[in-house]
Amino acid sequence: MALRNSLPLSAGAEDVDTHGVGPDIIGARASVSGARWVFPAISNDKIERMMRDYALPEIVARLLSARNIEPEAAQSFLYPTLAKDLPHPFVLKDMEKFADYLAHAIMDGRHIAAFCDFDVDGSTSAALLRKFFRALGLELPIYIPDRAREGYGPNAKAMKTLKDQGAEIILMADCGTTAFDVIEYARSIGLEVSIFDHHEQGETLPRAHWVINPKRRDDRSGLSMLAAVGVTFMACVAVNSCLKECGFYEQNNLTPPVMKDFLDLVALGTVCDMVPLTGVNRLLVKSGLLQMAQTKNIGLKALCEVSGVKRAPTVMDMGFSLGPRINAGSRVHKADLGAQLLSCDDAEDAKNIAWSLNDCNAKRKTIQAEMMSSALKMIEDRALHDHPLIMVADEGWHVGLNGLVAGQIKERYAKPACCIAFAPGMSGALEGRGSGRSVKGFNMAALFMAAKAEGLLLKGGGHAMAAGFTVEPHKIPDLYQFFITHAAELAGAEETGAEEYADGIATIRGLKTDFVRILEQQVGPFGMENPEPRFILAHIRVLNAERIGEDHIRTHITDIEGGSRMKAMAFRALGTPLGDLLLHHNHRPVHLLGSFKVNEWNGLQSVEFIIADAQWAN
Repeated sequence: MALRNSLPLSAGAEDVDTHGVGPDIIGARASVSGARWVFPAISNDKIERMMRDYALPEIVARLLSARNIEPEAAQSFLYPTLAKDLPHPFVLKDMEKFADYLAHAIMDGRHIAAFCDFDVDGSTSAALLRKFFRALGLELPIYIPDRAREGYGPNAKAMKTLKDQGAEIILMADCGTTAFDVIEYARSIGLEVSIFDHHEQGETLPRAHWVINPKRRDDRSGLSMLAAVGVTFMACVAVNSCLKECGFYEQNNLTPPVMKDFLDLVALGTVCDMVPLTGVNRLLVKSGLLQMAQTKNIGLKALCEVSGVKRAPTVMDMGFSLGPRINAGSRVHKADLGAQLLSCDDAEDAKNIAWSLNDCNAKRKTIQAEMMSSALKMIEDRALHDHPLIMVADEGWHVGLNGLVAGQIKERYAKPACCIAFAPGMSGALEGRGSGRSVKGFNMAALFMAAKAEGLLLKGGGHAMAAGFTVEPHKIPDLYQFFITHAAELAGAEETGAEEYADGIATIRGLKTDFVRILEQQVGPFGMENPEPRFILAHIRVLNAERIGEDHIRTHITDIEGGSRMKAMAFRALGTPLGDLLLHHNHRPVHLLGSFKVNEWNGLQSVEFIIADAQWAN
């Protein structure tokens, strides 16, 4: 493979070494995960301009160039503000008409309720709507479906329940774009449904009253990166604007809500739904992190305490500590706990709900480990890892955990993976509930929608990297054959998992926390499409590697000549080629690819390396 960029990146400081990049490390051969390490394409002219115009360290300018940030856009990337960079909500298709409609419905006293998905994106959307309506002096009834009994998306029974409770208008968040039959049923019983969603649309849209979705084919907002909670926030901003214009707050002696106070919820839902942290999402998360640090949300504060997060939460805290606990409730038949917690106004109630979610998360971990063990045995016994897509199914599995197991399989084998569990559908007949997790270049949602068009699925859709489906059990063999047949075509010409990008060559010697903080503050927050900077540590010795927790590996690393030691972690590496190398390295030198973190313990800070991949050194 040709070398993408023959020059290693430099931090303009002693922390990153600009020498010693050998062909045995970059591009020429595969790592233990089967990937070749390459440098991203960069423009030296753009780097020099950004260094000059914004007084940036060279490494920051290079990282911006690698992320395709033009010099003209660097100011907004580095220093985004809500006042300057938050798009007007009316740029979303039909938002202006919807906001006027809902504002007048509120002023006319019409009965409004919400239906929201059970994951973190749906739970944060539900909490945001509830808190916004409370600011209007109204209590918003919210229906969150049971993950096992009702599955993803709206259903007729839920619509009938809300109608019987007096609802006239339904606000539907994080679902609905492909729910044609349910929307028709809701219309038939007199409900007006407005959808806030971000999932891929099919050939047409459902006949809802309004569909606010930046992935609509006729939407020109350029906001397709938004999570559903981001769409919901934009809708609330729009409605708030209309209510102000109509004098609603003055007439009712109310103080208008401060919309930025809801951004902690927006940040949490955005990070946990793994949408791109680019454009407006980066602004929402960056602003939301600042809001979260103020601990105004009582439920979030309680969740941080239960999760052991003692400082201002980070993106990693949201993704690995807070989000899983919110999700855990729906995985063990307590789907509304997350929304309850995030909209809670009582500190004691919040503490009780947070501990309940923590207990749910502990139970989830045990069940998930059992499912994963069973799935791995199935994959090895049947050589399913030889297929371009891996699919496993078992009637004894928990439907709430199939997505997590699919994600673990994808990580272990670097291939698209689907996991099917079974549960009774609304008719009482057994259904297969599948979740898929994908790799770069493979659109999982497109695959499921194509299968649905062929009559192989009852439901199917989602995102390119994560999607879900419902299948009749007798169609599973034909479905798997369809997946295998179409996997190569949908993956495109790129070889999945073939390349891993490195942003530079670093050394352990002399690397300080200041370097990591600069990257976090100026290039972060990191996530999808704005990944953490990754560096290569060349000719490293691995010391005292050991298993930590269920499947993590902890070690110390040092340069080949000895000297300074650094702590290092490889998450979920046990049983993988990376984990095998770390545990059985036999003192051979290795090259490591990963990212730097600031580790805080007992008031002390140190730099830690998070290992993503490895190569044997010559």
